[in-house]
Amino acid sequence: LNHGPGIKNKNMCKGRRTVMGSLFNTYLLLGVFLVCFMPYSRASFCKLRRKFYLNEVHKPGDVLLGGLFEVHFTSVFPELTFSSEGEEPRCKGFDTLRFRQAMTMAFAVDEINKNSNLLPNVTLGYTMYDNCGALVIGLSGALSLASGQEEQFPLQEKCLGTLPVLGIVGDSFSTFTIATANVLGLFRMPIVSYFATCSCLSDRQRFPSFFRTIPSDAFQVRAMIQILKHFDWTWVGLLISDDDYGFHAAQSFQSDLTQSGAGCLAYLQVLPWDGDPNELRKIVHLIKTSTARVLVTFVHESQMIPLMEEVVQQNVTGLQWIASEAWIAAAVLQTPRLMPYLGGTLGIAIRRGEMPGLREFLLQIRPDHSNNYENNMVRQYWEFIFQCRFPPPPAGWVEAGGALCTGEEDIENVETEFLDLSNLRAEYNVYKAVYALAYALDDMLQCTPGRGPFSGNSCTTLQTMEPWQLVHYLQTVNFTTSFGDQVSFDENGDALPIYDIMNWLWLPDGRTKVQNVGEVKRSASKGEELTLFEDKIFWSFGEPPRSVCSESCPPGTRMARKKGEPECCFDCIPCSEGKISNKTNSVECTSCPEDFASSPQRDHCVPKKIEFLSYHEPLGICLTSTSLLGTLICAVVLGIFIHHRSTPVVRANNSELSFLILMSLKLCFLCSLLFIGRPRLWTCQLRHAAFGISFVLCVSCILVKTMVVLAVFKASKPGGGASLKWFGAVQQRGTVLLLTCIQAAICVVWIVSASPLPHKNTQYHSDKIVYECVVGSTVGFAVLLGYIGLLAILSFLLAFLARNLPDNFNEAKLITFSMLIFCAVWVAFVPAYVNSPGKYADAVEVFAILASSFGLLVALFGPKCYIILLRPERNTKKAIMGRATSKS
Repeated sequence: LNHGPGIKNKNMCKGRRTVMGSLFNTYLLLGVFLVCFMPYSRASFCKLRRKFYLNEVHKPGDVLLGGLFEVHFTSVFPELTFSSEGEEPRCKGFDTLRFRQAMTMAFAVDEINKNSNLLPNVTLGYTMYDNCGALVIGLSGALSLASGQEEQFPLQEKCLGTLPVLGIVGDSFSTFTIATANVLGLFRMPIVSYFATCSCLSDRQRFPSFFRTIPSDAFQVRAMIQILKHFDWTWVGLLISDDDYGFHAAQSFQSDLTQSGAGCLAYLQVLPWDGDPNELRKIVHLIKTSTARVLVTFVHESQMIPLMEEVVQQNVTGLQWIASEAWIAAAVLQTPRLMPYLGGTLGIAIRRGEMPGLREFLLQIRPDHSNNYENNMVRQYWEFIFQCRFPPPPAGWVEAGGALCTGEEDIENVETEFLDLSNLRAEYNVYKAVYALAYALDDMLQCTPGRGPFSGNSCTTLQTMEPWQLVHYLQTVNFTTSFGDQVSFDENGDALPIYDIMNWLWLPDGRTKVQNVGEVKRSASKGEELTLFEDKIFWSFGEPPRSVCSESCPPGTRMARKKGEPECCFDCIPCSEGKISNKTNSVECTSCPEDFASSPQRDHCVPKKIEFLSYHEPLGICLTSTSLLGTLICAVVLGIFIHHRSTPVVRANNSELSFLILMSLKLCFLCSLLFIGRPRLWTCQLRHAAFGISFVLCVSCILVKTMVVLAVFKASKPGGGASLKWFGAVQQRGTVLLLTCIQAAICVVWIVSASPLPHKNTQYHSDKIVYECVVGSTVGFAVLLGYIGLLAILSFLLAFLARNLPDNFNEAKLITFSMLIFCAVWVAFVPAYVNSPGKYADAVEVFAILASSFGLLVALFGPKCYIILLRPERNTKKAIMGRATSKS
C-alpha cells in the first residue's frame, strides 16, 4: 500500500502484503480476517492467520496477473468460515464457456510471452480464481490476489519486493466488481473488468483504479434508445435485475429516454433473484395486458429462464424483445419451445473478435500438465466434459461421479461448445484486458531515467513499483489488437465503446441462428453512430411491430397530453382557424402570418383572399355601369338644355343654375367610381372630398334656386320689388361659391388632420383580407355629411313653403320631391353603412350616391325634358303665362 512519501512508521508492517492485511481487519463485515501478526516486541515476520481455499489455475512468472472468473455459477455454502475444522464453500454448476474465458486469459499471457517485442526478458504468469457465483467468494479471491497466499514472509523496512499480482482481470458481475473495486481501489490496485457494465463504475472518485474493456451500460442504454428511435417505438416496457446492474441501467435508461424525447415507459418491473412464482406471474400478466409491444430487458441469463417459463405458461406472444448483452448470446434460451416467443429478438452484444491460435491452445489444456498449473479448476473442467473423476477430489467443489479420469481422453471426440469459437465476445474482452495490462507494464519498463512521469522525472522498476504507478500507465495505454480494434481508456477508465446488434433468427427447419444486423459505436470524429441492415432483420410478425401509446398526430393537429398519463399518451386536437402544424406530433399549432390563412387541412398557410369592391366582380360592374349611365344621362340632358337654351322652359328661373346643377350631378355620378377598385392613398383621400364637394355644389344650387323662386314671387306682389336686389346673378353665384368653399375647407382640414388611409382589415374574415379606406377621423366624416344634410334640409323646407306657388314662377314642387328623395336616401344610408362590413360598406355608399343623384336628376329635369322633347307646344311663353293666369 502506498501511504504517500511522507508517512514512515516503524511500528506498522512495512511489506505491502502485510499492510493490506491490516486493512482486512477493518472489513470484518466482508468476512475478511487476514491480519498481520505482531507481538509487542518487534516481529521479524508477518504470518497469515487463515487461508482461503479457492478453485484456481496458476502459472508462475516474473510478474503475475490476477484473474476472477465465474467458472461455477453457484455454491453450496456461500457463507465463509475461517475455522480450520469448518467447511469451506463448495462450488456447483460448472460452466464451460466461463472456463473458456479464464483460459483465454491464459492464452493471452502465453501469446505475450512468445512475443519478443512486448515485455522482452519478462515472463508473465497468472493466478486465476473461481468466484462460484458468490460475492463473498469473489471478494475473497480478490483479496487473496492482492495480499498473496504465502504462509509467512519477513518484514522489510523499505517495503521492497514484487507485488503479489500486477493487476487483476475481472470480475464478471457488476455487483462483484463494485465490491472488489471499492476495497482494492484504496490501494490503487489496477482492475480491468471484461464484463462489468454498470455505469456507476465510471465514477473516478469511488473507483480510481478501475478500467474495463466492455462499454458502460450508459452507452448500452443510449444504443438501445437509438434503436427505439430508429423504429419509432415510443411506448416500451422495462425489465431489470434486482442488483446494481439492473438498477443503474434503469436509472440511465429513464433519464436518457426522457432527455432524448424518444418515448415513455409503460411499466418498470424488477425480476426477483429467487424466481418467486407469484411475483413472476404478476409481472408476466402485466406484460401481457400492457399495450406496449416492445420490452427492453437488463437481466441476467439465469433470470430469463424462469421468466420465460411463465411467459410460455401464459402464452404471451406478439412481443418484441430487446436484450442486453447479459443474455443476447444465451444458447439455453434458443430452443424450439421458446423461439415462438423470442423469435426476432434484437439485442446488444459485446464486440466479437478473433484470436488466431486459441483453438490449438484450448486443445492443449490437460490436467496432467501439473508442472505448469496448480490446476484443480482444470481437473473440474476435465471431469465435467468426460463425466469422470480424479481421485481424490480437491477441496472446494462437489465431487464428480462416474469412471476414473486418465487425463488422456480426446476432447475432439466430445461434442462441446467449448471449442466453438465462432462467437468470441466476452473472451475477446478478456484478451484485450490482459494486453492492456501488458502494454502498460511495457511502457513503464521502457521509461528513461530522468524523463519519467513521477516525482523528479523518475521511473520505477518491478522491485520498487507501486500499484498507482501502473494505473498511470494504464490510463494512457493505446494499442491495436490483431483483429484491428483500437484499445484505449478515457478519463473514467472506459474503453472506446462499440457493440454489435444481434437478431435471433428462427429458421423453417426449427434451428436458431443469431445473426449480426448492425453495430453501434462512438468515435471522436463522428460521435455515436448506429448502423442497421434492416433487410437482414428477422421479424416474428413479418414486419417491425408498432409500439405506441397513442398514434402520431398528423399535420394539422396538435398533441394534448392525457391527464395523469405519460407524455406519450395524448389526444390529437385539430388546429383552430388561422393556425397550422406542418409536422407530425406537433406540440402546438403556430399562427399563420397576417396575410395568410390556414388551409382546410390546417397543415400549411395559404395566402388570404383579397377582397375589395372590384371592377371585375358583378357588383362592381353593376355599380360602374350605373355610374357611367348617370353621367351619360346628365351629359344628354345638358346637351338638350344647351340646344334649347333660348326656350322659355330653359330660361325660366335662372338657366345658369340649372346648367351648374347638371354639371355637379355629373361630378356626383363620376365620384362614385372612386369607391370602386383597390383602395389607394389618393383614392381614399379624394373619394369623400369629391363626394362632399360635388353634393354641396349641387344642393347649394338647388337652395339658391329655391330662394330665388321665393324672392321673385314676393317681388311680384305690391311693394316687394326691393327683395330682388339681393338675388341677382352675382349674388347667386357668390352664395353657391361660398357654400361650396365651406365644404372644401371642411375636407382640407379633415385630410390634413386625420387623413383617410387604405387599410388591410383581417377582422371581418379569418381567411380574407378586406382592403378598405378608414375614414381617419369619424368627426370629419360626420361634419361632411352633416353639412350636406343641413343644406338639403334647408332646401327641402324652403321648397315645401313654395310648393303652392304658380308653376310659371317656380319648380318648388319638383325641388320638394327631389329633396325628399335625397334626404330619405341619406337617412337610410347611415345605419346601412355602419352595419355593412368591408366592400359592402363601399357598395352602400356608392348606392346612396347614385340613388340620390338619380333622384335629383329625374325630379328636377325629368318634367322639363318631357316638355322640351315630347310637348314642345307647351314650351312657349304664352302657354306658361296662360297656365299661370288661369291658376291665378
